Amino acid sequence: MPKRVDHEERRNQIAEALIRVAGRRGLHAVGMRDVAAEAGVSLRLVQYYFETKEKLLFYGLQHLTDRFTARVGARLRAAGTDPGPRATIEALLLASLPTDEEGRTFHLLYSSYSILSVTDEALAAQPFIDNPDAAENALTGLLEQAQASGLADPGIAARTEAISLLAMTATMGTSILVGQRSPESAIAVLRHHLDRIFSTTETSANGAAGRL
Repeated sequence: MPKRVDHEERRNQIAEALIRVAGRRGLHAVGMRDVAAEAGVSLRLVQYYFETKEKLLFYGLQHLTDRFTARVGARLRAAGTDPGPRATIEALLLASLPTDEEGRTFHLLYSSYSILSVTDEALAAQPFIDNPDAAENALTGLLEQAQASGLADPGIAARTEAISLLAMTATMGTSILVGQRSPESAIAVLRHHLDRIFSTTETSANGAAGRL
């Protein structure tokens, strides 16, 4: 009796091969033949599942996003059963920094996808991410929750801070990749800004009184 093929498992196998090759050589330099060789399958099989390189790249992006979601989940579980808004925000932001091989691959490929989607018409025709504001909305909600609980400075603009934190993390991730700064330095900068945001109401009031 012939072995039953799990098509989703085969697609994921090919997507993992794409991520490995692109992590070594850069997304722009990867062809379907390279991915087939890495996955240990024929080029024809890769073409059967994905037809074009653009479809393979788009599926690879979805697979990469799933891996990132699992990475965030692992960090949140490590933070405890009720980590609170600050620890949750740290888990979300630190997961995207290239402080290890998994983070390096995610940041490198996600940045590459962003750039390619600007210049590649086939990729541009696909939604780059299903919900582009998801991270921004999540951080905004956590900051508002912290403000309501008296854990964060009530005077901050939660959405503006969320946007700033995401932009800062993305930029520092690139600076780590190119060797401009160390992971430890980037984490210290990130925590410096979180220390500023997560000041208690009492601390904020005392600071305001001292300025009068």
